[in-house]
Amino acid sequence: MEFKEIIYKKDGHIAYLTFNRPEALNAITPTMVDEWVAALTDAKRDTDVRVLVVTGAGRAFCAGADVKGLAKRDSRDLSVEEERPLAEKLNIGRQGIQKIPRSLEDLDKPIIASVNGPAVGGGMDIASMCDIRIASEKARFGMSHLRISRFSMDGGYWFLQRVIGKAKTLELVLTCRIIDASEASQMGYVSKVVPHEQLEAATKELATQISKNPPIAVQLAKRLIYHAEGSTLDELLEEVELSHVLIEGTEDYKEGPRAFVEKREPQYKGR
Repeated sequence: MEFKEIIYKKDGHIAYLTFNRPEALNAITPTMVDEWVAALTDAKRDTDVRVLVVTGAGRAFCAGADVKGLAKRDSRDLSVEEERPLAEKLNIGRQGIQKIPRSLEDLDKPIIASVNGPAVGGGMDIASMCDIRIASEKARFGMSHLRISRFSMDGGYWFLQRVIGKAKTLELVLTCRIIDASEASQMGYVSKVVPHEQLEAATKELATQISKNPPIAVQLAKRLIYHAEGSTLDELLEEVELSHVLIEGTEDYKEGPRAFVEKREPQYKGR
């Protein structure tokens, strides 16, 4: 697929997905959503890809929904909107922006948000969907949906409170307050804040460190961590045991101890 509004490239075991509408602060359009899904599908299927990095081109990570497009749509004759079938109205999110969280949730490889600038509205939602967030000192975050009389349609509330808790999520959502990278770090939303010019290198270092670990075990570990939140201890222990049975049959399972004994770096092949 030829991409117009994102850049998708691979460097070794790391895939990079970049919002690419810098002139519009990478605001999300239907075309961008479809391209996202295509790229995420490729990242899931490509066994060479072990980590996905998400970032933005230009000075923003993502400004959320394309508000100009929304305003143009909402200025149309309301009678035309009312003629749309109810079933179609009920599936606006499912057929649009909700394809992003569903695709990200289906990707069991680690996802790093490399936040290079403002991430507001749907942009912050997408950062929240990622597993780890590393931010430039120029990054800004805001749950600004209510300012334009909208809700987070892509599960942003669900993802955010898993990261920073319910009370902080309510504060950010209801006030629409913009926070800087330092405050985001203090509340545990981002793992690390670095000087802007060091963001790319710091992100690559983190992604490379993760990619050197056994990829099958990494994927299973990610699943276990997310499933732990909604499981009892007994349920999680059962799942851990099944995951161990799976990993025990891989070459990487033998390579780890062997490399340790031989005092060398393990060479994991994902099989």
